[in-house]
Amino acid sequence: MKIVIAGAGEVGFYLAKLFTGAYHDVTIIDSKEERLHKVELAVDALTINGLPTAISVLNEANIKRADLFIAVNPAEDQDMNITCALLAKSLGAKRVIARINNNEYLFPYNKEIFLNLGIDYLIYPERIASNEIIKLLRQTGTSEYIDFSGGKLQLIAAKIEEGAPLAGKTISFLQSENNNIQGKIVAVTRNENTRLIKENDIFQINDTVYFIADSDHADSLLHLCGKTNINVRNLMILGGSRIGTRVARELEDRTNIKLIENDMNKCEQLAETLPKSLIIGGDGRSMDLLVEEEVQNMDAFVAVTGSSEVNILTCMSAKRLGVKKTIAEVENIDYIKFAEHVGIDTVINKKIIAASRIFRFTIGSDVQTVKYLSGSDAKVLEFIAKPGSPATKKQIGELAFQDAVICGIIRGDTSIIAANDVEIKPYDRVVVFTFAAVVSQIGKYFG
Repeated sequence: MKIVIAGAGEVGFYLAKLFTGAYHDVTIIDSKEERLHKVELAVDALTINGLPTAISVLNEANIKRADLFIAVNPAEDQDMNITCALLAKSLGAKRVIARINNNEYLFPYNKEIFLNLGIDYLIYPERIASNEIIKLLRQTGTSEYIDFSGGKLQLIAAKIEEGAPLAGKTISFLQSENNNIQGKIVAVTRNENTRLIKENDIFQINDTVYFIADSDHADSLLHLCGKTNINVRNLMILGGSRIGTRVARELEDRTNIKLIENDMNKCEQLAETLPKSLIIGGDGRSMDLLVEEEVQNMDAFVAVTGSSEVNILTCMSAKRLGVKKTIAEVENIDYIKFAEHVGIDTVINKKIIAASRIFRFTIGSDVQTVKYLSGSDAKVLEFIAKPGSPATKKQIGELAFQDAVICGIIRGDTSIIAANDVEIKPYDRVVVFTFAAVVSQIGKYFG
């Protein structure tokens, strides 16, 4: 696939690495040479120095042959993203995506305007990140949480705690003791290595296990990991960013929220925007301030400042002071595994979130959902099985999947945990856990 990316910032650079690694033909445009130089050192992609809103530059990128055009200049350049996406579509790009920072553009009647203009998809990473955080605050026992078809199936990641019923057990022993649990463990992360589960694997303390369950049985599987969901009544947010503001706005009607922001002018704006939240002006890096504001009495702590280091350190402090659930925005990908290793419950990264949403446009099959898992190359995908596709012609146990496992199926209003003797029907929504290197091969089973 020929992909043209406008913007070599953090998101564009990450996408370029991702798509070249999947053997796509990538061209990246940016007006700043230093950004392009960074791309050239790390990525096998064609770079073009210039404004993506210039028709001559788009033509130089051979835009008329582009299968996908992605405008992901920084959030403050929203108008540039929209303009160059419209130009790219007019010049022949088959599909175009634009990054935005205005939530009202995503209202259904406004999205229709952009579709009619020719923009196929609008992506607002900060909004997606805030929605992820809100979900995780409702499922506090998890480090990652993905729901399918309104929660009919849930894929959950949880770390095995000391004394957990699952510690020291194998899959077969677990199934014999808990035949009433409707769920399936599909993969495990141990020592920073994620792999599919094997029948004789013995689960260890600090393993992160990935399991699929329906909404009625997810809590039972969390209990086996030594985890329980808590009701978050008291929440502290560090950082009045777009993400922090949106989380507070969505939750302040039913949660006691304290939001700490260092910029006093922004504090005044936040006080007007968030009338039911307590806005505190101060440096959240100060342990004295956190203790004074009773972080030790919080059920959850969310750090979403512009600094990955600050977010990690303050979450570590909050955890030591007894906060049960900590969530850190970590934009430096090199820090993600470190953050998870030091005990932070969940890491949020806008680049990975944006890539998850965009990646499905590069897969030929009818993919409804793609979710990258933080700190690994594992992915969770939701396919729709097309009539006559290879997946519908055999039982699951007979499908020759490599480095992938079918987790579950949604058929109408019914959810099915995958077993070897289950047959996939046309139009089933099929949840698959797999890895980057084999995604395109897996797609062929459903297309």
